[in-house]
Amino acid sequence: MSQRTIRMIQTEKNSQDRLTEKATISFHRDEQGVENQLINIYDDLTYQEIIGFGGAITESSAVTAAKLGQENRDKIIKAYFDAEEGIGYTLCRTHINSCDFSVGNYAYVEEEDPSLSNFDISRDKQALIPYIKQAASTAGDNFLLYASPWSPPAWMKTNGEMNNGGKLKPEYQEVWARYYIKFIQAYAAEGLAIWGLTVQNEAKAVQIWDSCIYTAEEERDFVRDHLGPALESADLSHVRLMVWDHNKERVYDRAKVAFTDVDASKYIWGIGFHWYSGDHFEALSAVHDRFPDKQLVFTEGCHEGGVQLGSWKSGERYAHDIIGNLNNWMSGWTDWNIVLDEQGGPNHVGNYCDAPIIADTQSDTLTFQSSYYYIGHFSKYIRPGAVRIASSKYTDKLETIAFKNVDGTIVVVVLNRTDEDLPYTLRNRDELAESVSPANSIQTLLFPSL
Repeated sequence: MSQRTIRMIQTEKNSQDRLTEKATISFHRDEQGVENQLINIYDDLTYQEIIGFGGAITESSAVTAAKLGQENRDKIIKAYFDAEEGIGYTLCRTHINSCDFSVGNYAYVEEEDPSLSNFDISRDKQALIPYIKQAASTAGDNFLLYASPWSPPAWMKTNGEMNNGGKLKPEYQEVWARYYIKFIQAYAAEGLAIWGLTVQNEAKAVQIWDSCIYTAEEERDFVRDHLGPALESADLSHVRLMVWDHNKERVYDRAKVAFTDVDASKYIWGIGFHWYSGDHFEALSAVHDRFPDKQLVFTEGCHEGGVQLGSWKSGERYAHDIIGNLNNWMSGWTDWNIVLDEQGGPNHVGNYCDAPIIADTQSDTLTFQSSYYYIGHFSKYIRPGAVRIASSKYTDKLETIAFKNVDGTIVVVVLNRTDEDLPYTLRNRDELAESVSPANSIQTLLFPSL
């Protein structure tokens, strides 16, 4: 039997390594029964299948890119969505009506019109839709687009505005459900198939930007009595519907309310979640253990507080969260804005954030942040259709995850957020390979399964 070799890709704070291919290492037989410093990979035990990794294309991202020269506009899309030259994104999130990362509030029906006869996505056609179409073309057949509303039009809401929370007026529930259908059909007419929907972005948060509040029961009832039937009657039952789309600390509670109602649950494919309230990884496993037929999808995460050029903690935060989520049954992952400007916007209420690629629109230059490279250690190598496999590690100073791709390649990611080099011995099927995880680094290891 020929000796198995391991490709190693590395990103390291204290060197120039950025998704850098290192020298290969080789497996050898475990003759001595080594016990110490092991990372075990058990590829005969499998868990969830991966849908894909990706990011959000918002109006702000598209408008920022449009301020750049053609070369950099194209470079951003290729850097994310090209599987060979970029990091292989296949998932994409966008917004229904405006979000905070729009240039201003807008809706597809601005004036009260329950018939929705004036439904118009012409604003999206200016910058947003062309940029999404470019991403879709670059990603190819694996591209999946889903959409989330931040707020219904002001005239449908109890507070009479898109910002500052408020609720959907009961008399407009049926109209709002038809609004999603109109959106899906309008995007389809532009050549963009909507793969999934979330019912409401951050359904618990009253924000100074576009927001709308649902209790768990209100969201369940809206899906059961209005949105689910509307999708069904429009022959759109294939569109994956996700509830919650908010932080992990209440993901189990919201899942329980939605999924224990049989008539609501039949319409709901999964639950979306964000990271802004902390790790709560165990909450994801709680959802899976109670409702194993439902999918768990990370729908948003970013660094708040504006641009943090050169931050290494940014990349480490992303990798820590991705590994923790994946080890607890997450099947899809979507970052927030794919690109923002030098201020961390535009954002129509000044809620500036960071992004993995920052564009200086004055000098037409791009900065690739540590987060871009750290995300790439997962998205580029763990491909759609991969299944998570079991693993164990000798120390909690290392964070690890393992997958098997459709082609049989095993993918192991090793994260070291400490300030010390940590040796390890990779073990699979009674074979060993020795290596070191440098301080503040992430490695992706690729090798054929036996």
